[in-house]
Amino acid sequence: MSAIKIYRIIGNYKKKHKKYLFRKEVRALKEEDALEKTLCQITSIGLFRRQITIQEIKEIDITESQDYLIRELSE
Repeated sequence: MSAIKIYRIIGNYKKKHKKYLFRKEVRALKEEDALEKTLCQITSIGLFRRQITIQEIKEIDITESQDYLIRELSE
């Protein structure tokens, strides 16, 4: 059985001639699943996937997570 991992995804997007940086932490089995979940969350605000640039996808430890809910669910 696979263990659920925590991924930190960092990227940016442009909306109305402004550039926004984002950092999301998600729980997923694979890196591809974490990326898909993040893209779904960001595109829900009216963006296209082609407007989003992913800079880094990194697996992190529970202690590195800054999201309280993710830490509680992972313990």
